Amino acid sequence: MKVISQIKLPIEKEMELFEKKFRESMSSRVALLNRITHYIVNRKGKQMRPMFVFLVAKMVSGGSVNERTYRGASVIELIHTATLVHDDVVDDSNRRRGFFSINALWKNKIAVLVGDYLLSKGLLLSIDNNDFDLLKIISVAVREMSEGELLQIEKARRLDITEAVYYDIIRQKTATLIAACCSLGAAAVKPESKDVPKMRRFGELIGMAFQIKDDLFDYGTEKIGKPTGIDIKEQKMTLPLIYVLNNVSEKEKSWLINSVKRHNKDRKRVKEVIEFVKKNGGLDYAVQRMKEFQAEALSILQDYPESVYRESLELMVNYVIDRDK
Repeated sequence: MKVISQIKLPIEKEMELFEKKFRESMSSRVALLNRITHYIVNRKGKQMRPMFVFLVAKMVSGGSVNERTYRGASVIELIHTATLVHDDVVDDSNRRRGFFSINALWKNKIAVLVGDYLLSKGLLLSIDNNDFDLLKIISVAVREMSEGELLQIEKARRLDITEAVYYDIIRQKTATLIAACCSLGAAAVKPESKDVPKMRRFGELIGMAFQIKDDLFDYGTEKIGKPTGIDIKEQKMTLPLIYVLNNVSEKEKSWLINSVKRHNKDRKRVKEVIEFVKKNGGLDYAVQRMKEFQAEALSILQDYPESVYRESLELMVNYVIDRDK
């Protein structure tokens, strides 16, 4: 968490005020809803999304933020939280960030309604303030996230994902939300400027690198403390596996596909798959691609004058790749 505190330093004041505004944006006349939203706010994660919004806004504007920036960050958090609450219902998941999920404590029906409520709160916060440009950025992100998830489900059934389709999936599923945070940060302070698409691309690159890093954890070393092979057990096609599938003999390929499809619960077989992917350059290739996305993201930042905000964003890009969980 030390790196996160360092990244946050130039926007500490903004983040404190944001938390206050975010709490207010959730309030309702229904006591049950307030109890649940209070629970949500008190178990927040690292808050990377609002951090991206404020750091980008301050970098492109030369150090200032406005009310639109706070509203934009709140809308992103409201809508993203809504999707997480719904995700836990879909995945039948009882935990989120080490805490009980909403559906575990209050059952599915309430969780779905709370997700809907947060979604509508986010939409209204933008509409009531005529922030239609910001609302469009966020709505596109939600559409793409849903499409990405569905594309992954469709492709996972057949295990025939090409590298191009994999990038499509992770761009929509993971990268689009970070892209939305960054383009929103720029749009809040400099609407319709060339910074908006530029920062969108910057966020997209970070998101791609972030997802590949996640893929690599599945083949991770023991020190990470995360169980390995989870993606294989869930038949998720990750970059190291896709690369190897496309670069080995037909016989080895059918052994791999058979292992993932039919023996994904066999721990010994999963271990063999992990070793096979490592031996055939899957990890090295994924690391190389991840570093290419990182380098392109850092090169975009070079277009902006040096500042503490740019420095924090550079730290953020490197943190995404160097993190150990």
